[in-house]
Amino acid sequence: MDKNYIPVEILLVEDNPTDIRLIIEVLKDFKIKNNLNVVTDGIKSMEFLNKEGEYHDSPTPNLILLDLNLPRKDGREVLKEIKQDKRFMYIPVVVLTTSNSEEDILNTYMDHANGFITKPLDFKQFMKVIYAIEDFWIGIVKLPPSR
Repeated sequence: MDKNYIPVEILLVEDNPTDIRLIIEVLKDFKIKNNLNVVTDGIKSMEFLNKEGEYHDSPTPNLILLDLNLPRKDGREVLKEIKQDKRFMYIPVVVLTTSNSEEDILNTYMDHANGFITKPLDFKQFMKVIYAIEDFWIGIVKLPPSR
């Protein structure tokens, strides 16, 4: 591996501890080096992006995995804020949620989400989804550089 290789910065916005643990475990096995940062509510996600408070030295993510059903600030609101802010609008946001509502799917794409994935309830299927995210979003797609 190139010694100058910069890892992919991923921001996971998720409040379910079980899902967080699963995603952390799967990402450890990724072929491409990555740094996973986790925040557990919508307000913290915006503090992270804006480098506020405890996140004053946070990296700008190359990819955001966003749950919709979050405490304090809903993921739908977070998505709108990200995509309306010129500093962040270029960052791909993949919605990873338990919802399979047609309204949620339509609205998140209208708010410029880059993907919508319904979390499978089955552990093996959930792992397959995370590996598919790796394959596509980290292995194939050229992500914008961190700023």
